[in-house]
Amino acid sequence: MAEYIYLSNKDTLIIKPSKKSPLLLRLIALLFAVVCGVFFCSIRLKQMSIGNRIRFQPFQVLGRSYSEYGIKQIEISGENDTKQLEVPPVYHLTQIEVPGDNDTEQFEFPPVHYPKPQTFNRTECAHNPVQYFAIISMQRSGSGWFETLLNSHMNVSSNGEIFSVMDRRQNVSSIIKTLDTVYNLDWFTSASKNECSAAVGFKWMLNQGLMQYHKEIVEYFNRRGVSVIFLFRRNLLRRLVSVLANSYDRYAKLLNGTHKSHVHSHQEAEALSRYKPAINSTLLIAELKEMELTAAKAFEYFNSTRHIVLYYEDLVKNRKKLKEVLEFLRLPQMKLKSRQVKIHRGTLSEHIQNWNDVKKTLNGTEYGSLLLADYRR
Repeated sequence: MAEYIYLSNKDTLIIKPSKKSPLLLRLIALLFAVVCGVFFCSIRLKQMSIGNRIRFQPFQVLGRSYSEYGIKQIEISGENDTKQLEVPPVYHLTQIEVPGDNDTEQFEFPPVHYPKPQTFNRTECAHNPVQYFAIISMQRSGSGWFETLLNSHMNVSSNGEIFSVMDRRQNVSSIIKTLDTVYNLDWFTSASKNECSAAVGFKWMLNQGLMQYHKEIVEYFNRRGVSVIFLFRRNLLRRLVSVLANSYDRYAKLLNGTHKSHVHSHQEAEALSRYKPAINSTLLIAELKEMELTAAKAFEYFNSTRHIVLYYEDLVKNRKKLKEVLEFLRLPQMKLKSRQVKIHRGTLSEHIQNWNDVKKTLNGTEYGSLLLADYRR
């Protein structure tokens, strides 16, 4: 520190220091710069570490034709090992696992569709994605009731059993043409939400060409990113009662000369439930096994698709299952409702004409539990 020494007129020695020390200021500035540098370097190193963990590892597509199997193999190379995953092509790549340093990271690739219909303009909704789905089921398994629940959502269009018409399922070409029309939003029914649909689909029964052309349909579903909702009944005996009663009403037309598969009043439900079908107890176990086998084949054929499995009884007992469905379709949560009224309420003994024969046939077998009341609605 520089000082100035001088003598006054009266020979007095005066020592006068400088006003401020520039060296002290420099030391403070240097210390601040060092602290900031260490802080920013630590942040950068942390970001680089995270980036290394979540980066996509190099992968190799192995030569396997998805036109035959509906899937491809992807080989994911990590630092220490190589992992092979089978994933369907294009849209169906929903989730892969990439090895990290200490754990496994999961990434989800949801199907994204922006259809451009030929029959109308989506206007302000043109940039809103649309999910494609198909409800795979069997007749009298609760699919009609379930579909009305879905259609009560303001953004869902489920168009019923479009393949109940034979011309639409004559061959693979007619099936593909129909599917393209539906998923392009050019299929119009009372359920159509048109330009602002966020999910579009339909019901497809197993006996409507689905099992016959399953290879081609699976390839189409995986290629177009169609999500599958399996819906079946656990109690196949109740399903059989409903099938027989509905078949009888097609000809009897119990409701003022009109056949109705579904009703919206308790009076109509009571009128239809008065008919009690007689079940062939000799063929009963064989028929139940055939139902099980058909459903098992459907699971096997469509297992490579993006899918969810539902049972009618579970939906009746736990409406929270509907929340899972909306999450599966990536839709906003809403309260879903239906005007349909169940026809065959109460215990099965009230609805089967030869109940004692049926009970005797199933007691002590693997199907004995079907005799019990399993839910209320």
